[in-house]
Amino acid sequence: MKKTHLAIIIFIAIAVGAIIVTMSDASTYVGFEEAYKTPGTKYTVIGYLDKEAPMHYDARTQRFEFTAIDKEGKRQKVVYNQPKPQDFERSEEVTMKGYASDSGFIAEEILMKCPSKYNEQNEIAGYGTYTE
Repeated sequence: MKKTHLAIIIFIAIAVGAIIVTMSDASTYVGFEEAYKTPGTKYTVIGYLDKEAPMHYDARTQRFEFTAIDKEGKRQKVVYNQPKPQDFERSEEVTMKGYASDSGFIAEEILMKCPSKYNEQNEIAGYGTYTE
């Protein structure tokens, strides 16, 4: 077998391995109701912070609890075993990667979409739009 054939086979094997690793890490976007149909399975839920419900952070155990509302309108207690993210109350949207359990939705990772500081309400006079 030629060296070029061997190199091509190795390249293909590495590419297939990379695709398999990427696919196994990809989680499915669902609502809380769907996540609770198969507890323990990792899902990604996109929702909003329920700003009227209480939030609790215990610094000793590094446990942050809050209530989120998914895109279908279902409220659910969320447990995040990390410190409370900075400016969490200001977030417009919360993406939670985790799994359903008896104690709530256990978020392993939280991503926040915060309000943009570059919108029409915050424009400085004379800046932000171009007119001729």
